[in-house]
Amino acid sequence: MRETRSDGELLRAIAADGNRRAFEELYRRYAPWLAARLRGRCSDAGIVDDVVQETFLAVWRGNARYREEGDVAGWLWRIGSRRLIDVLRGDGARGRMRQALARLRHRDEVSAEERVLAGVEHGDLAGALVRLSPELRAVLQATVIDGLTTREAAVLLGIPPGTVKTRALRARKQLREALA
Repeated sequence: MRETRSDGELLRAIAADGNRRAFEELYRRYAPWLAARLRGRCSDAGIVDDVVQETFLAVWRGNARYREEGDVAGWLWRIGSRRLIDVLRGDGARGRMRQALARLRHRDEVSAEERVLAGVEHGDLAGALVRLSPELRAVLQATVIDGLTTREAAVLLGIPPGTVKTRALRARKQLREALA
């Protein structure tokens, strides 16, 4: 019976000589998990599949380098979530245009969700968010918008969980003060 290789051994084999078997093993180990996590952020199965493929292509091509710090799942999640955000941002403008055209065609009243999102993008909240430091915004993005736990956000951002909690508290306090 063959011994199971560690994640680090697989990644070293992939980086050293493009070991296809090591890559396939890593893919089988993490692709279903990554797809499930991404589906929690995006309901479009096609986009999720593309992002999973792009994530593993980055590993295969060496565009993403694992520095043997932390957990491989967290590293893959960081790559995948960033790629998903890039895709959704690119689709965002097209999506907003389609929604605007649909509203013009149907003359429906703007939904409550659309009003809240408009407030986030263009209202007082948007201004308050812009005034937050990038570190505080990143923690809010991970914990509030992406819905990650403190531990998951810590892995994603590469900071200790206590720092995530402290920054989240500081960000909420600054937002409350700005919106009061």
